[in-house]
Amino acid sequence: MKKLTSTPEEDGFYMPAEFECHRRTYMVWPQRSDNWRRGAKPAQRVYAKIAAAIADFEEVVMLVNKDQYTHARHFLDERIIVVEMSSNDAWARDIGPTFVRDLSGRIRGIDWRFNAWGGRTDGIYFPWDLDDQLAGKVCELERADCYSLTDFILEGGSIHVDGQGTALVTEACLLSKGRNPDYSKSAIEAKLKNYLNVQKVIWLPRGIYLDETNEHVDNICAFIRPAEVVLSWTENQQDPQYLLSKCAFEELNKQTDSNGRSIKIHKIPLPEPIEITEKESREVDFEPNTLPRMAGDRLAASYANFYFCNGAVILPAFGDPQDECVKQQFENLFPERKIIQINTHEVLLGGGNIHCITQQVPK
Repeated sequence: MKKLTSTPEEDGFYMPAEFECHRRTYMVWPQRSDNWRRGAKPAQRVYAKIAAAIADFEEVVMLVNKDQYTHARHFLDERIIVVEMSSNDAWARDIGPTFVRDLSGRIRGIDWRFNAWGGRTDGIYFPWDLDDQLAGKVCELERADCYSLTDFILEGGSIHVDGQGTALVTEACLLSKGRNPDYSKSAIEAKLKNYLNVQKVIWLPRGIYLDETNEHVDNICAFIRPAEVVLSWTENQQDPQYLLSKCAFEELNKQTDSNGRSIKIHKIPLPEPIEITEKESREVDFEPNTLPRMAGDRLAASYANFYFCNGAVILPAFGDPQDECVKQQFENLFPERKIIQINTHEVLLGGGNIHCITQQVPK
């Protein structure tokens, strides 16, 4: 594996859309007791369900810390490839590499820097050194040459692309003080264009209310086809989320993609607000360097945090009346794909959802 000093744009590589064909999916096994309740055992059960659902459609690799390897290998579906690899936590989307491809089908990885969503300014845990190393290790596992940045913080959940030259991001996240405070908005956009090889970046103002990632785009909006997105939505004007979603809708409505096409927007209803219970809060260990899980905290629940795999969509459920409604909506949007819905409350308690815990390698 070579560490490259050029950029994907210079070399003719670009980030494909997630809805294109995959070679495989990476996930990272949860275990830290200061983020997941009851030593992560409930979360592990849900990770295993998600991995097995994806494995019906494409290969899945689960990366596991040394002390959990034997347990995870015993616990997971035999189709899942289990690889021992050190990490601090379990968010494959944000700590794994972003893969890019050229027109001949060659794959390379991008190793962004990672600082736990804000470092010492407003990050979620410390240390994060093992997570920061993981993307480069995955590139070696894939035998993929790697664009390794030295000074630019970015997480995979903070970007969405259409594979045809357009990227979606949020200002709340990419302009947050804990990531790249020495970069202007225009400098950040230039970096995205150089490394994702896109010609246009659409900046949504905000994401999902109280999303602890500084409002990653993957929790509010996602490309489902070129010039077509789903957008998290609420009709409740008393909910703080209403204005955030309304601003995103208005921004998308006035934008075109890199090819000059207007963007078709499908509003996806949000579940009713979900809060951490007193019991759930007590079951998470206290650690002074980790964001606490406090009773009454509102969780950033969203159906937009789904995952495309080959021939299917893996969609969150929350035990909410909207679950079935959204599943039907996705079945109408994707008649060619199987819609598999999994209750992901335990993943949500840890701060994310299905898209956050998966990372695709394009085919």
